[in-house]
Amino acid sequence: MSGRGALGIPALTSIPRRRSPACPMREDDMSTTTGIPGCELAEELLLQELRHLHATRNDTFLHGSPDALREHTARTFELEQEYLRRHPEREVDPRRTRSGARGEPQNA
Repeated sequence: MSGRGALGIPALTSIPRRRSPACPMREDDMSTTTGIPGCELAEELLLQELRHLHATRNDTFLHGSPDALREHTARTFELEQEYLRRHPEREVDPRRTRSGARGEPQNA
C-alpha cells in the first residue's frame, strides 16, 4: 500500500500541491501540504495560520499520526519561510540569541 497512510487513506505526500505562477516551487521547498500556498496568503491570514500552527504543535507532536505530524511540520516550515521572506529585517530580541541567552553583553 505505497502512498497510503493509516487506515488505507492516501498519504498527504501523495496529494498534489496547487501552485500558482506567483509561487513557483523552489528547490528548498519541502512542503507537500494542501491548502493555499503561503505566498498567496494575505499578511493577516499568514499570521493567523502561523498562530494556529504554533498553538496546535504540541498536541500534534504528542498525539498526531505520522502523516499528521509530517503535514504539520511541512506547513509550519512553509509558512515560517514565507514570513521570513516577507520580513527579512524583522526585529530580533537580543535575549533570543545565543549570546543573549547566556547573559553575555550585547553590542547593540
